[in-house]
Amino acid sequence: MVSGIVANKTRRFEALAGGETEVSRRIKSVEQSINETHEQGHQLKRNLGVIDLAVMGVAVAVGAGIFSVGAEAAANYAGPAVIISFIIAAAVCALAIMCYAEFASSIPVAGSAYTFTYSTMGEVLAWMIGWDLILETLMAGSVIAKYWGIYLSEAFTLFGLGISPTIALGGGVTLDWGPVVIVAIFTVLLALGTRLSARVNAVFTTLKVSIVLFVIIVGFTYVKAENFHPFIPAAEPRTTSTAVLQQSLFSFLTGAQPSTYGIFGILSAASLVFFAFIGFDVVATSAEEAKDPKRTIPRGIMLGLAITTVLYILVAIVVTGMVNYKKLAATGNPSLATAFELVGANWAAKIITVGILIGLTTVVMVLLLGLARIIFAMSRDGLLPRSFSLTSAKHGTPAKLQIAVGAVIAAIAGFTNVGILSDMINIGTLSAFVLVSFGVPILRKSRPDLERTFKVPASPWLPWLSGLACLWLMVNLPNETWIRFVVWLVIGFIIYFSYSRRHSLVGLAESAADVEEAVIDTPH
Repeated sequence: MVSGIVANKTRRFEALAGGETEVSRRIKSVEQSINETHEQGHQLKRNLGVIDLAVMGVAVAVGAGIFSVGAEAAANYAGPAVIISFIIAAAVCALAIMCYAEFASSIPVAGSAYTFTYSTMGEVLAWMIGWDLILETLMAGSVIAKYWGIYLSEAFTLFGLGISPTIALGGGVTLDWGPVVIVAIFTVLLALGTRLSARVNAVFTTLKVSIVLFVIIVGFTYVKAENFHPFIPAAEPRTTSTAVLQQSLFSFLTGAQPSTYGIFGILSAASLVFFAFIGFDVVATSAEEAKDPKRTIPRGIMLGLAITTVLYILVAIVVTGMVNYKKLAATGNPSLATAFELVGANWAAKIITVGILIGLTTVVMVLLLGLARIIFAMSRDGLLPRSFSLTSAKHGTPAKLQIAVGAVIAAIAGFTNVGILSDMINIGTLSAFVLVSFGVPILRKSRPDLERTFKVPASPWLPWLSGLACLWLMVNLPNETWIRFVVWLVIGFIIYFSYSRRHSLVGLAESAADVEEAVIDTPH
């Protein structure tokens, strides 16, 4: 029997070298991933089109950040040249999104980067990315829901409504009821069907984009050419904290002195504003619910990115043209509302607050959807309990899982201060971007026969450039974020080796094949 197992392993290795099978490395075949989308009781309904997917991308990327991130980056990092920073960030994001689009057109299955990594680099890295994506969407959903409650409270104050944003539960425990309400509403909508929630999402996204355009148009009437001079301010030493935990990993490893403005200021600002574009990977998690996904996913993702890029660049032009960047920096916590206040247009604060509130509403919904779909994909593979991937026969959604996800996010946002963990969103997203980017050339080489309705041009050079650019952004994150990230990975690997590896369907199939072939090869 031993000789049979050895022979079996040898054949598997040789087949892998010849590109025939990939199971010995626990690489899940593309065909297996696609076949599982038809599994009774574990399948999703395909009902999303190009516009639905583009709106989803805009919905998750255009939130509160559009009213704040440009002003912060201009004031503290790049000055008027923040416009260049946005272009750089959009280009890096576009590279990564093209990689997502190619994968989604080849493997139209729920799970996004997790599923793509499983088909190229194997189960261990797939688990790591899935675990990272859970971190990203869980933290993002909780943080955004929390801020939704904060801005709801600000709206009450601005409009003179004496409504308390908290409820005292006794024993010193208070509940922020705003986050709980918004999460509960969208959890119910998502459980009832992706198509229904997409329609609601489209309405809210149209409203918030209209508010953003209104603010941009009005802001242009206050723009003065002299505020764009100097366009690239001279570099200055950064005066922020030099504590080791607050330093970027790059500064810590190289001993480089942090600086602001100048060329390095533009690059630092690009690292900051890049996170205005995160969320498009969530669109790829809906590949299994898209109609004609090989066509709609690439078009939907790229259309959403184009709309978002134009909006952010226009806001950057307005905020730097209305007020000198030094005046913005002097306020300490600059935003688009700050720029309007500095030119005497205080009325804009109310409109911007309403815009933020509506903007965050759609972000919460898309993140709830994304988290549920990632867990759904991992549980269908057996890496998490299979019961998590059961779908409703009537609505075609993992309703029980969606409700559980909503309850966890509502509890975190309602009872805790989650702001300290917001950087975890960024590192989780970038780690996924890196592996998806490097995965494109791998799948091209291992499966050249796959139909690809969308291809990243100049492969492997552009995918490699995308991965390296995302790695650069990662090393510019603070050391404390990296420490938390490592702790999260350690927890994840403990779960993987104690549960997931033993229950993996790919692993169980491999073990069964080993036993079967060993019996066949054993002399009688």
